Amino acid sequence: MPSHKANKHGTACEYHLAEKYRVDLVDSDGKRIDTSWYDGRKNGTPWEFKATAHRHSDGQPGNFKVYKAYHRKLEKNGGKYGFAVYRRRGTGTQILKTRALPASKLPALSWHGGGSHRDTQQAKISIGDVF
Repeated sequence: MPSHKANKHGTACEYHLAEKYRVDLVDSDGKRIDTSWYDGRKNGTPWEFKATAHRHSDGQPGNFKVYKAYHRKLEKNGGKYGFAVYRRRGTGTQILKTRALPASKLPALSWHGGGSHRDTQQAKISIGDVF
């Protein structure tokens, strides 16, 4: 489970990505879109947002985690990913770079365990493979 701080930074990135790519995070009733496999929609297309720290507190480079069942569903529905790399800046979040990619255009994924809390496998994608 991600830490509260990681969630704070991820949420900041999610809002930044939604604004940059004009993705709706709420439905027509004004309710927050709440699905397990995507974060928002743009013109009917589902979008999933992924964020990682440029470097973690232990000095290791960040990576994006993608979950197989959700990725397959996103790919099948013509969905897109919005990726963000951030750096902690004081108590805030500095977004260093972003990129949007169709789910079908991700680099080759190597599925493995680790997504058991989501009942699926996961793959880790390095920052360099996305940017």
